[in-house]
Amino acid sequence: MASESDVRAQLQRAGQEHLLRFWAELAPGPRAALLAELAPLEPDALREHCRRAAAAWARASGPPPGLAARLRPLPPERVGRARLCDPETRRRWEEEGFRQIALNKVAVLLLAGGQGTRLGVTYPKGMYDVGLPSQKTLYQLQAERIRRVEQLAGERHGTHCTVPWYIMTSEFTLGPTAKFFKEHDFFHLDPANVVLFEQRMLPAVTFEGRAILERKDKVAMAPDGNGGLYCALEDHRILEDMELRGVEFVHVYCVDNILVRLADPVFIGFCVLQGADCGAKVVEKAYPEEPVGVVCQLDGVPQVVEYSEINPEVAHLRGTDGGLIYNAGNICNHFFTRDFLQTITRDCEPLLQPHVAVKKVPYVDEGGNLVMPLKPNGIKMEKFVFDVFPFARNFVAFEVLREEEFSPLKNAEAASRDNPSTARHALLAQHYRWALQAGARFLDAHGAQLPALSCLPPDGDPPAICEISPLVSYSGEGLEMYLQGRELQSPFILDEEQAGVLRLQEM
Repeated sequence: MASESDVRAQLQRAGQEHLLRFWAELAPGPRAALLAELAPLEPDALREHCRRAAAAWARASGPPPGLAARLRPLPPERVGRARLCDPETRRRWEEEGFRQIALNKVAVLLLAGGQGTRLGVTYPKGMYDVGLPSQKTLYQLQAERIRRVEQLAGERHGTHCTVPWYIMTSEFTLGPTAKFFKEHDFFHLDPANVVLFEQRMLPAVTFEGRAILERKDKVAMAPDGNGGLYCALEDHRILEDMELRGVEFVHVYCVDNILVRLADPVFIGFCVLQGADCGAKVVEKAYPEEPVGVVCQLDGVPQVVEYSEINPEVAHLRGTDGGLIYNAGNICNHFFTRDFLQTITRDCEPLLQPHVAVKKVPYVDEGGNLVMPLKPNGIKMEKFVFDVFPFARNFVAFEVLREEEFSPLKNAEAASRDNPSTARHALLAQHYRWALQAGARFLDAHGAQLPALSCLPPDGDPPAICEISPLVSYSGEGLEMYLQGRELQSPFILDEEQAGVLRLQEM
């Protein structure tokens, strides 16, 4: 372990010696913990981090000058659309995706380093139960989708295949996530194919460029954003592990989307057949001011431009078809080739520019008293996973239907959107539509038939509650054998056991 004098010298070189100002008051245990936290902070990197944070905050916010003239929508030939393509084209995309999965060339990578602070919980978001009849968590839903897509690919190609699941965690989420997976027997996935790794942490910084102590013996640290993925891949030799497994294509996604289709064969197949090294799923923006980043071109290269950087006039621009010109909403759902990720980690990561997040950061004052600030007082620097788009040689976007593939869980129930209820409603509405399409009819508690509504309100549960296990259907396929012509009592759960019962009834 580094000595106090070594660490103090490092901090002096970085201009951050104040982090040891309570050293004389600390017992041996807290002293050791503080040294262990400070020793890995390379002095020049720490000094530069704090300088860049203060400088970035001091720069004027708002749209960069001349941004509107530098923006262009993505070229049509680089955009696929699940809703508008003909059935044969979609079949080709899907078949290619299943072929790559069957060849063990596809992995999924989950970004799960953030805390559930906005959600109002102290544990990782993936452990959250939004109130489904089955009480499944986000982690369980995702694990079961992996199992189902493996099964579908294997059946199509007469093979046993594996989709490895890489999960990027942080200091806050690694321990609870690992414990949760062990307690649930990895949701019947092979533990060897579930790889947890940890992203880096960075000190939070005051507006004056001083790292913040959250306790006398602890620096206020925060994950380096989901764009910390690229350093973490290198730190933990994840790309080497992928190469040993034969993985060539990686589907990267965020933990909080309850509708996410892991290793989506249609998306994978589209990207592979397009020869893409980098791709993004997008949804059509619901309205011009919707607070989502826009996937477009900036100075001729693909990029995500934050909604706050686009002035209202540009956001409202419409094409000849009446649709928004800048309508490709980013949903943190991406395709990368392993070769592209290797190029990023080897050559491009140092070129990524960090973003400023101004936060309320608890701290200890000069008297050693804990202060819970009422307004933002600190800067957290982070990178975003999409910051690498400009380095792509062949970037594509793939537009999907929001109601089928995107409903994020970000906020507590009191919020008006992206809360547990809206996530639950989105999944149950999807499953209700699937059941109707498969030929089911629903009855109420008195046996009366409920109306079949194909168009559902954006919020609120459907007329009948129906939950379909991902182990039975990945994206609505194969449900006719269980549901065609059946009258179902609401609420209805179609899990593996119920599917087996219905199959026996057909014999």
